[in-house]
Amino acid sequence: MLTALLGLGLISGCASTASVEAAEDAANPDCAEVMLTVPDVIGDHELRPTTSQGTAVWGDPSHVVMRCGVVPPGPTPEHCVAADGVDWLALEEDEQTWRLVSYGRDPAVEVLLNLDEVASSTAMLALAPAVQRVEQTRTCTTTEQEIEQTEDGQEVQEGSTEPQG
Repeated sequence: MLTALLGLGLISGCASTASVEAAEDAANPDCAEVMLTVPDVIGDHELRPTTSQGTAVWGDPSHVVMRCGVVPPGPTPEHCVAADGVDWLALEEDEQTWRLVSYGRDPAVEVLLNLDEVASSTAMLALAPAVQRVEQTRTCTTTEQEIEQTEDGQEVQEGSTEPQG
């Protein structure tokens, strides 16, 4: 995962503060709303301070890295997953790293995660309340999976979908 993070200009060191490159639209007021709602813990990993506006990191070393203010994706045939009311494009970066990008919201939220440490469903469900602070203007017409938080854990339903405008 570190290779993927370094490739995007994201750096995490031994120190308690993570150095993360801010997204282009990180100063968007909607990102401030997102950042006020991020969870303190994702999986077994605690939130750490970062050096840039609109960013968050969980784990030391970083296992989940979030940036608010990335360019929203347009219609695409990429894998789409719905989690507690948030549509995500799920993009495999390498065997251990996925990139999730919120779909249909401007500004978009991008999440890089190490799948060996945090399940993508865990990250999507944990971040859904924060991402919902950004108004949804488009949805995926169908989703390959729908993940919902239940009292007993997670519920996953399989389907077929593509993001649409």
